[in-house]
Amino acid sequence: MNSLEPYVNVLQKISVYWGLATLIMLGIFLFLWLREPRRLINGITFSIFFFSFLAELAVLIFSTGNLPFVVVMGTLFLLIIGLIFITMISMWLLLLWNAFIVWKRESHTLSNMLTLLLGIFLVVLWFANIFLSAHAKFLPDWLDVLISGLPIVGAYLILCSYNFLVNVLLYQFFPKQYKANYLIVLGAGLINGDTVSRLLGNRIDAAIKFANKQIKKGRPTPKIVFSGGQGNDEKLSEAQAMANYAIEHGWDKDQIILEDQSKNTLQNMQFSKKIIQDDYGSNKAYIKFFSNNYHIFRAGLYARMAGLAANGVGAPTRFYFLPNALIREFVAILIMNKKRHIIMISIIGFFVLLSMLVTLYVDFKTK
Repeated sequence: MNSLEPYVNVLQKISVYWGLATLIMLGIFLFLWLREPRRLINGITFSIFFFSFLAELAVLIFSTGNLPFVVVMGTLFLLIIGLIFITMISMWLLLLWNAFIVWKRESHTLSNMLTLLLGIFLVVLWFANIFLSAHAKFLPDWLDVLISGLPIVGAYLILCSYNFLVNVLLYQFFPKQYKANYLIVLGAGLINGDTVSRLLGNRIDAAIKFANKQIKKGRPTPKIVFSGGQGNDEKLSEAQAMANYAIEHGWDKDQIILEDQSKNTLQNMQFSKKIIQDDYGSNKAYIKFFSNNYHIFRAGLYARMAGLAANGVGAPTRFYFLPNALIREFVAILIMNKKRHIIMISIIGFFVLLSMLVTLYVDFKTK
């Protein structure tokens, strides 16, 4: 007799109800995401659906009652978990390896050394953990409790970073819908103060590619708004440099609008919105914005803050550059929502402090 047979009927019934619950979770996620993809809660609803789907899949596998099949799938699952675990414990090495590549190929700015700094931090944290574990018996109980709060804060930040990455990934797949009246290309720093970088050129290329595809579908030619002011070290505005690049690559100069006053992404959205409303004559224009794939989700959050009804299309980025860029984006979004995170960390700190006081009281009573 198959050892799974007594449980098959029960598992099949569980599978039906769990499957219905998973479909409901999928529906909630799709409703919220398609309605407004520029919200961090979408990562949470997707994760709830995804892990529920994995659990449903496991129940379905066991409910087959086919022991060899269950063993094969279980082994595959353990291999995947093992790979994830090895990747996590080797993260410091991967970060340092990435930092070495970036150091060789990019400028040595602080923003390009984030993987190096994070890798060093993880190594220091690893040695600190070994030291504290070896000397834990010499630490006062109250200090041990206080230190135990740090992994909780770390776990919270890891969950935040996971949710951020899920949202960035989801945003890449949001439907493009080729019916735009205006395309906004977000600026970036110029090389030698007057030359479009490859990273910025990718944004412009993506906008032109989108526009040409829309034209091929028989729809009106969109106007491209190049948005970016002139920095202190730049000879002309980023908007003008981008326009020059687009014209050199075959785009009609009559279909170009310059927004050359903005200094950051929020101003890109605010100023471009006003220019488009004035040009279109109303706030009913259909708009898309373009940036690099790692940046479009945060840009979408700024567009939402500016009241601009627009979603982004991501331009490709060199793979080795992504870790630094994503760390920078995560920190920026963390700061955008600093009040929320301060409250959460304060709550964690309150309970840790309460536990420490209880430990002190118990130690005092036992003496």
